[in-house]
Amino acid sequence: MIQENKTSRRNFLKTSALASVTAATLGSGLNVHAAGSDEIKIGIVGCGGRGMGAVRDNLTAVPNSKLVAMGELFEDRAQAARGALKEDMGDRVDVPDSNLFTGLDSYQGVVEKADVVLIACASRFHPLYAKTAVEAGRHVFVEKPHGIDPAGVRQIYEASKVAEKNQTAFVSGLCYRYDTLRRQAVEQVRSGLIGDIVAVQCDYIRTPYCMVKRQEGWSEVENQFRNWYHFTWLTGDEILQSLLHNLDSAIWMLNEDIPKSAYGTGGRSATYRPEFGDLFDHTSITYDYEDGRCIYGTTRAADNCFYSNKDVFHGAKGRCYFHAFDQPYITDLDGKQIWISDKKRERNPYVQEHYEMMQSIIDGKPINDGERMSKTTMTAILGFLACRCGQELNYQETWDSNFRFGPAEEDISLDMQPLVEPGEDGLYPVAVPGTTKDL
Repeated sequence: MIQENKTSRRNFLKTSALASVTAATLGSGLNVHAAGSDEIKIGIVGCGGRGMGAVRDNLTAVPNSKLVAMGELFEDRAQAARGALKEDMGDRVDVPDSNLFTGLDSYQGVVEKADVVLIACASRFHPLYAKTAVEAGRHVFVEKPHGIDPAGVRQIYEASKVAEKNQTAFVSGLCYRYDTLRRQAVEQVRSGLIGDIVAVQCDYIRTPYCMVKRQEGWSEVENQFRNWYHFTWLTGDEILQSLLHNLDSAIWMLNEDIPKSAYGTGGRSATYRPEFGDLFDHTSITYDYEDGRCIYGTTRAADNCFYSNKDVFHGAKGRCYFHAFDQPYITDLDGKQIWISDKKRERNPYVQEHYEMMQSIIDGKPINDGERMSKTTMTAILGFLACRCGQELNYQETWDSNFRFGPAEEDISLDMQPLVEPGEDGLYPVAVPGTTKDL
């Protein structure tokens, strides 16, 4: 049985709450409420698109959960998100003004008010907020990436160990692991259908997304926070924001083995707009394993170019293909299809991960994704830093590094000196491989 929270206020895992949410009720879907007044209190930190999506997914998966607290840096975004969620989800959203927290410390209010904390804010803050929540005895869902530097990912790993001790759920937003069709494919590959995997191709090639244009009256730091997807010290880069999903699938298929090292190339070649910040718009990475296996990863964020989000697992006897949420399939070496997954899922993977999190709590066997969250995120960081500096980097040495982007979280404020500033042309400087030294 899950231990009672150290704070005396709420613990929805008490017997009365468990009795009110059965497996059958969970499976009945949206707008079916459990008997009695017991409710699972949900809080969200980060009121952007992914944060609002996480709320909708959780409320869809679980019939008696209710959103009771929201945290966001900017009040206008918090108010807009509350209104949109209320319109979509009705009385499943019950966030009074007293539970609508704003500012860089808003996560603290959410942790106080909620039993399950969903974290989907600027990525550099995910480790601190997750660790704070688990130390308060809360169940945590944390979006990817789970840190943008070695210091952050180690903090995530530490948080997972606290959750393990507390017997509380600690679930990753790397949703491909919760795709029931991909699970079928993994089972087929592990049965030997394609033979030993010798190489994996991972593509995440798309147009730029979530770019926010600077508005009059914003300071430079506020501009970067509102457009955080495109500033390294807040987001990492496209490897961490996009290719991370593919790398997680690759490591999953490779039996959780991690590479020994990585090297790569990257830079800016096509996307010249101030709102793209200081990110590379393309990278190419090679991850090497001790036994000779490789993962080849490619990203690009540019308009009017080829799109690809796929993983190809090259085996001695065949190949397995993942294309985002399409049906996985397997071919022989001549390209003839020899297996394909089911056509439909009971739930989409975004909802499935919340369903399984909540069900694991009810069963008294809370999911803890901490080990693979840490491995996959560090693998992405390894490639990210290798591309920036232009050097081959070792996984273990990178893990052991104390490097972090920018100051510690407690030293960050809206009135601090910007870590990066635009030039006269309005564009931000980018890392220069061979010159930039992060580690």
